[in-house]
Amino acid sequence: MTVRASDRAYATLLDEIQSGVLRPGAVLGEAEQAARLGVSRTPLREALGRLAADGLVAQQSPRVTVVTAIDADDIREIFEVRRALEESAARLAAGRGDAAAFVQLAHEFARVDLDGAEGATDGLDAYYALIARFDATLDASLANDYLTAALRTVRTHLVRVRRLARDNPGRLAASVAEHRLIAEAIGARDADLAAHATHVHLHNALESILGALTSTPEHLK
Repeated sequence: MTVRASDRAYATLLDEIQSGVLRPGAVLGEAEQAARLGVSRTPLREALGRLAADGLVAQQSPRVTVVTAIDADDIREIFEVRRALEESAARLAAGRGDAAAFVQLAHEFARVDLDGAEGATDGLDAYYALIARFDATLDASLANDYLTAALRTVRTHLVRVRRLARDNPGRLAASVAEHRLIAEAIGARDADLAAHATHVHLHNALESILGALTSTPEHLK
């Protein structure tokens, strides 16, 4: 299947924004970006329009767009929405999901070994890939397109924020245990525990991220 030029440009720019290659405040000149990405201006404008709808870029002038900043207030707002969505999702998954699939995910979280993984990109990437599979399994359990669409929107922003946790091995290890408990609770069809474990996980994640933002503000400024 042929990938449209606008989809290609969007995917590239999204990855660069989420990974930090394009930092907050980076100027995305229309002519320069079109040439760099090997597309004409029309598909580039379509890609930038989608990124603007995502809240990842903002237009400063008719032909100049910048990557939006994200600060502590933004992060708190993201987590307010994330808490409402993910606690509901965990509760629903416990009643609707494939219990065996979550039991298997819990076993995989139990086998995660982050010892010596500080700075080890492959190990961290493998862990985040496991989280992505957990998220995909959760989404498939919901049978609710509106909820999964809302979760995807929040995760688009969360990727930028989550980069801060990569520098905190202690938080990563705690996150592994928290994800394991959530998966175990869903696998056991314990909706209350699944929602509570999700609440605790998100509280701890927010506190860690805000702490990292305070100590190393250059990551997001």
